[in-house]
Amino acid sequence: MKPILLLLLLMLAGNLAFSQNCNFYYLQDGKVAEITFYTKKGEESGKGIYTVTAASKSGNGANSTVRSEIFNKKGKSIAKGTNNIKCDNGVFMVDLKAFISPEQQEQIKADAKAADVYLSYPSNMKAGDALPDGNMDLDIQQDNGMKTHVDVKITDRKVEGQESITTPAGTWNCFKITYHSAIKVALMGIGIPIKADITEWFAPNFGVVKTESSKGSTTLLTKFQ
Repeated sequence: MKPILLLLLLMLAGNLAFSQNCNFYYLQDGKVAEITFYTKKGEESGKGIYTVTAASKSGNGANSTVRSEIFNKKGKSIAKGTNNIKCDNGVFMVDLKAFISPEQQEQIKADAKAADVYLSYPSNMKAGDALPDGNMDLDIQQDNGMKTHVDVKITDRKVEGQESITTPAGTWNCFKITYHSAIKVALMGIGIPIKADITEWFAPNFGVVKTESSKGSTTLLTKFQ
């Protein structure tokens, strides 16, 4: 499983101290990031392009919309989505819809409705901290009239420590965070959870620049502008 941080999300890092003024990359209009997905054999399986729109600030908070487009390894667009990003007093928050994998988005290809649920990255996190879990229920109306339900659970989040990570986009000072992911897509009430243990590297003032899954897959920040 390859969480799209759209599922993924990615933002410019300075040092390991969090900004308290919500000056995150994905809260700035017009910013674009590219994430590349890899199989457990290390082969490229696709890309995600994330574009920031409708960014706004108010007091100690900020909001933005991130438009995502997922491409398969042949460069064909297979899914598009819209996710929300928030910040409050330096605490970064990602819409849980960003954690649905490219394969699942390819299957869905339909209008999806859910209340916004956010996964937070506290401004004062440190090694050993347990981070808040996230749980989202997503109802989908397929083009053929059938209804699908998606359940996303992110649990057991823990800050393992700090590491320097190099991706094709640069070198980042990151928090290493582990968690358990369980995503179930149910059609006509029948669905099997896709479970994985995930490690992600979160760069302050930017976001996630790398993930690794117990399924063997990896995502990397490859470009940003």
